[in-house]
Amino acid sequence: ALAMHCLARIDRLDDRVNAVIEINPDALDIAMALDDERQAGRVRPLHGIPILVKDNIDTADRMTTTAGSLALEGHVARRDAGVVARLREAGAVILGKTNLSEWANFRSKRSSSGWSSRGGQTRNPYALDRTPGGSSSGSGVAVAAGFCAAAIGTETDGSIMSPSAMNGVVGIKPSIGLVGRGGIIPISHSQDTAGPIARSVADAALVMNAIVGVDDRDAATADADTRRPRDYAEFLKDDGLRGARIGLLADLGAFSDDVRRLVADCARAMREAGAEIVDTVRITPAERIRPSEATVMKTEFKSGLDAYLAGLGPDAGVRSLADVIAFNEANRDRTMPYFAQDLLEESQRTNGLEDPDYLEARRTCLTLTRAEGIDRALADYRLDAIAAPTTSAPWLIDWVNGDNRSGSTAYLAAVSGYAGITVPAGYVHGLPVGLSFIGGAFSEPALIGLAHAFERATRVRRPPQFAPSAAF
Repeated sequence: ALAMHCLARIDRLDDRVNAVIEINPDALDIAMALDDERQAGRVRPLHGIPILVKDNIDTADRMTTTAGSLALEGHVARRDAGVVARLREAGAVILGKTNLSEWANFRSKRSSSGWSSRGGQTRNPYALDRTPGGSSSGSGVAVAAGFCAAAIGTETDGSIMSPSAMNGVVGIKPSIGLVGRGGIIPISHSQDTAGPIARSVADAALVMNAIVGVDDRDAATADADTRRPRDYAEFLKDDGLRGARIGLLADLGAFSDDVRRLVADCARAMREAGAEIVDTVRITPAERIRPSEATVMKTEFKSGLDAYLAGLGPDAGVRSLADVIAFNEANRDRTMPYFAQDLLEESQRTNGLEDPDYLEARRTCLTLTRAEGIDRALADYRLDAIAAPTTSAPWLIDWVNGDNRSGSTAYLAAVSGYAGITVPAGYVHGLPVGLSFIGGAFSEPALIGLAHAFERATRVRRPPQFAPSAAF
């Protein structure tokens, strides 16, 4: 019944938002088999729960995995990604795949978030002319629109946090080393992770229980089972803000006045819930980190994508980044009608993981976001977590100029490899804005507790109405 409900809702509403790129043709058979299993006495943690996964995550079934690129159209994975295997074992129904920003938004600096050559443009259900955020665009929209109980997104820098915030839902960006990356089309092994998107912190915590653990194709997860609690849901305490010391970023100049007013409202709500707010926290600005991060991402993208594509079956049309670039050039009218592939081309020109410039850039990233960033702020201000607006309110979709980014704090958890969670904070002209809680490595239990208590204290989320534009 749950699977049928979600499929019917997708059929009725997805033509407005274009969040789902493919439906699992076996979804109802899987759901019926799980019903039989439940009647026989076996109940799993996510038994029969419908979940959508982003289309850069391998599923060894009758669905394809393309990262939204026509270059991979028809590619069927031979093995489930580690995160998908864990979801299946937990009893989830993999309902389908969600659209995304093509190549997880690593194709052009002038891209439109939520657009892919295979899937087209995903739209925000709060205002259909607004961006859904990227790159896990379809995952954020699908959860907000009630197409699934939860979805899986992936993040390199903001790709879970931003679409979750812009669609009024909860997203968890796990610490690197908790959730396996095996079978996920990569950008950066330093920063990539999968994570849950859900309508509540409690739901996201339950999905975390299912997906965290050792992945035999991801050495970074070797200690994952010892880094996780027995049950993330144990930290869902309504009074979790009482006695907490939260650092609020002082420099919000990149954000609009409306967003800053919402943050002030959030600070008042946290104080009323018993938290101590330190509103003088300063941390390394994004501008100092972006050049080094760009070097890291472009270098690791070439290395990781070449390895992934080389492992495809003999029928694959592309086997390297160079092949993808050539395919796009040969099919420009279909693949590049609005923006180019400058990031792919810049990545192709990088010199490998032993390049001194790359190694120095990676050291700079870690120094600025860890030792001189999050670690220093947590210690100097004696904080339990840092809070900040996740990103701006959703901007208008613009295929001519590309995304109009105007503020984001997702880089802090992303570049450091630390934990972050975003929760609905309120609305600007009916457009969702999220508040992030950011902590150190493997601080997910504490952040889940703080975010859940904030969610319960504010209760601001309201479902989307699929309005044509913002409510001015």
